[in-house]
Order: sequence, then C-alpha cells, then structure tokens
Amino acid sequence: MILEAVMLQVKQGMEGEYEKTFRKASEIISSMKGYISHELQRCMEVEGKYLLLVKWETLEDHTVGFRQSKEYQEWKKQLHHFYDPFPTVEHFEKVHLK
Repeated sequence: MILEAVMLQVKQGMEGEYEKTFRKASEIISSMKGYISHELQRCMEVEGKYLLLVKWETLEDHTVGFRQSKEYQEWKKQLHHFYDPFPTVEHFEKVHLK
C-alpha cells in the first residue's frame, strides 16, 4: 500500500466551494483501479489549508493509472483552479518495525 500525501492551499474565500466540488470529484478518484481510500482534512490553524491523503495499492496505480487517465483530466478541471500555490504530491510507504 502507498500513501499519497498532498498539502493543499485553497485560494482565500473559495473554501466552501472547494469542499463542495471536492465531494463531487471524490467519485472520480474512488472509481480508479488500485484506489483504496481517501480523506480530506481541514487545517485548524491556517485558513484554506487542507491535507489530502489517498491510499493506493501501488505507486503506479496513482502515477500511471490515475495521472495518465481521462478521469484525471476531469479531476484536474474540477479542482486545480482552487490551488495557489500548486501543491506538491509525495508518496509514502509503511515502515515495518518488526
């Protein structure tokens, strides 16, 4: 399992519209091959700041399967205009301590 983590900064005053649009766009990502789950967290200290966490079966399910799909183009169309600056996406894997 891979965890995609994205810190998002939504343009001032657009937070309500963003959250509404994100709910709708969630149908896109959740329909993709390799998708496990996702959640969107709103920062309590910084207005307009969000953390998106998405679990994928493999890195390629996100970087190839989703990012190179027609569905991603729709995701991008619905959400990317809300962000300033444009977010950096990072991927994490679980550290097994035993």
